[in-house]
Amino acid sequence: MALLDRLDSEAPKRILSLDGGGIRGILTLGFLERVEQILKERADRNDFVLADYFDLIGGTSTGSILAAGLSTGMHVKDLIALYEDLGSKVFRGSALRGGLLFEKFPSGPLRRELTRQFGTMQLSDPEIRTGLLVMTKRLDSGSAWPIHNHPRGRFYSGAPVAGTVPFPNKDFSLAQVVRASTAAPSFFEPEDIIVGDHQGRAFSGSFVDGGVSPHNNPALQLLMLATMSGHGFGWTMGPEDLFMLSLGTGSKVPGASAKGVSASVAIKALKSLMDDCAELVETIMQWVSESPTARPIDLAVGDLAGELLGGRELLTYVRYNVFFDVEWMQTQLGVMNVTATQLSELSKMDEPDHVHQLLHLGRIAAHKLVDPAHLP
Repeated sequence: MALLDRLDSEAPKRILSLDGGGIRGILTLGFLERVEQILKERADRNDFVLADYFDLIGGTSTGSILAAGLSTGMHVKDLIALYEDLGSKVFRGSALRGGLLFEKFPSGPLRRELTRQFGTMQLSDPEIRTGLLVMTKRLDSGSAWPIHNHPRGRFYSGAPVAGTVPFPNKDFSLAQVVRASTAAPSFFEPEDIIVGDHQGRAFSGSFVDGGVSPHNNPALQLLMLATMSGHGFGWTMGPEDLFMLSLGTGSKVPGASAKGVSASVAIKALKSLMDDCAELVETIMQWVSESPTARPIDLAVGDLAGELLGGRELLTYVRYNVFFDVEWMQTQLGVMNVTATQLSELSKMDEPDHVHQLLHLGRIAAHKLVDPAHLP
């Protein structure tokens, strides 16, 4: 089936949302592995991939790597191998780098690995089998940029706007926009992408990690993308018509210390703001949906059971995540032999030596939390 035919079909639509979180993306793969296994057994097909099930896949930062891989038909086991490789090649810094004046890691290794994986693929490439969102932030204009591949999107073909000809989204390099989405400030340098032509002169935008927009958890952005007419999708809303699976990379409980995030107070403040945005996204998503996995947001509002913005559910929403908290690990996962210090270390987004521990934790959480009944 051609992509546009799939996106336009009247069948209920399924969306996969993938958070940012650096090397902790491999924890998400623990969840994805279990989801793929359940759906593969249900389909009774050895060649089944998650692109066969989800109609729109979107991600921010590390989640954009996963989204791009899954949308092009990769199996989860191949993405696990990719992340194990990325850990050793990309997240190896230098004593001369880091802090406020230099990015902690060189961008070359990540750019090479993404190019090796996605080659010369563009957003219009037929190898992309699903709708795809790569969440980025344009630093020079201060605007969030949800880059996607719907053929009816406003900027897909580059129609002129007020004397400026935007660079067609369909011609964006997949590897380059994913690299842009992963350009976390203080970790990697920004990615410059040609975005338009004004009076015969091409100009570029400077892009950084989509996680410094409100959409490190891209679930709300994906809901807007799928249902607002300007993006081209225009999908019907309702708990029977729209399903979203949202996967995290691990979070700290609200109020937890941000020790170890950075020597810079400014970076700590940015991390705190990102956490606040993620909490708000989860609150809104639970407020507008039917959700079998709704969690208590705080002591005031609880899990919002029985409360709906506008009086009706816009979708069915399932969220799986892990919290780097001793009590949560013990009560929710049955992991008893863990300390707060160990969890603080494990929560780091740039520590390649934690790859196998994070994957193991993701698998434990998936075994405990993923319910086949949650997947329509």
